[in-house]
Amino acid sequence: MLMNMYSKCGLIRRACKVFDEIPERSMVSWNIMIGTCVQNGEEEKAIDIFLEMQREGSPCSEFTVSSVVCACAAKGDVFFCRQLHAFAIKAVVDADVFVGTALIDVYAKCGSIEEASCVFEGMPERNDVTWSSIVAGFVQNELYEEGLVLFARGKEMGLENNQFMISSVIRACAGLAALIEGRQVHAIVCRTGFGPNNFVASALVDMYAKCGSIEEAYVVFCNIERKNVVLWNAIISGLAKHACSSEVMNLFEEMQQTGVQPDEVTYVAVLSACVHGGLVDKGRSYFDLMTREHSVSPNALHYSCMVDILGRGGLVHEAHELMTKMPFAATASMWGSLLASCRIHGNLELAEIAAKNLFEMEPDRGGNYVLLANTYAASKKWEEAANARKSLKGSEILKERGKSWIEIKDKVHTFMAGERTHPRITDIYLGLNNLLEEMTKLVNKAETDFDLHDL
Repeated sequence: MLMNMYSKCGLIRRACKVFDEIPERSMVSWNIMIGTCVQNGEEEKAIDIFLEMQREGSPCSEFTVSSVVCACAAKGDVFFCRQLHAFAIKAVVDADVFVGTALIDVYAKCGSIEEASCVFEGMPERNDVTWSSIVAGFVQNELYEEGLVLFARGKEMGLENNQFMISSVIRACAGLAALIEGRQVHAIVCRTGFGPNNFVASALVDMYAKCGSIEEAYVVFCNIERKNVVLWNAIISGLAKHACSSEVMNLFEEMQQTGVQPDEVTYVAVLSACVHGGLVDKGRSYFDLMTREHSVSPNALHYSCMVDILGRGGLVHEAHELMTKMPFAATASMWGSLLASCRIHGNLELAEIAAKNLFEMEPDRGGNYVLLANTYAASKKWEEAANARKSLKGSEILKERGKSWIEIKDKVHTFMAGERTHPRITDIYLGLNNLLEEMTKLVNKAETDFDLHDL
């Protein structure tokens, strides 16, 4: 069929012309046209063709529904997806594994993981792609522990590993900073032969870096013979987060020597390394290089790094000037960075400008008020510092509570500052009191030793 040939070649306009000239369209021709639009990024057109198909009363198949659901996923249209879900139930195609998997994917991408989970649990039949989609959905929504639990459940049911699934599980380990589980998944990778794969290797490098084991991340990186830009970005970003500035610069040069062109992600990592290393001149040089040599247009993240580099280097006026000359409005992150730099370098005038913009953009974020109060206090402006804290206390703005977690016997326990709801809260506070007593004894002993030494 001519239309099918055009669609496979990506010639969507010619396929549409042939489609429009068909006097009596079959379900197959409708499906080909919808699928062609989805595959070529024409999601809106795919949905319009589906609606036209319904108006003409043409029957649809599981392929039709799954294709249109995929179009909803690309658009992020959860409301139309719900309508399609209802249509699938009415058309008795909701039990189809492809339709169910597509629904799981779109619900997860739209942030409605509960609906994705309901679809998954209600499916009479699931394949490996279905399991991969639900695990990836939980991980994408930062429900890492739930993702790992589902992966373990799938393994018990004989689930076959695939690269997409393994990469999602590795990202879950990275999100939990679960190094032991990450190593176990790495062992699965080695056993199943996914080792020489850039896709999986990039996830492993990212996981080890986020778990604090940059050495293991580097070993994984070195074991891949043909490295793509994603893998280079993973190791450079990991080293940047560990403040290994010189190593980042060396790898950046090596990356270019191997013929791999840096992209916008690479430059965010390199500029971040300049932030941690206090490398003002290097930062300026790389910021210029990205557009001059590699045609990478700086985005908000690149400008944010430059504001941080200049501000930390004491060049707060230059940082502010850069913000005013950007092709877009400064973000809250940039104003926060400038305010923090003004606190370090004692520039109250710019600090007040930064704070004013921050309060307009993030009126409910208490940390901004605390930062301004600390800036005043650092300059011995006690009255202004007190007023800043009063404005925080006298309103409904709350300072963000600290959060931490610890892993005990393969279970992650999360704690917030002032936590009172944990099931073992009594034991926790008893342990804390014992620690405080031991610390007090050590302090008292140190003071006694010091007094005796003086005598």
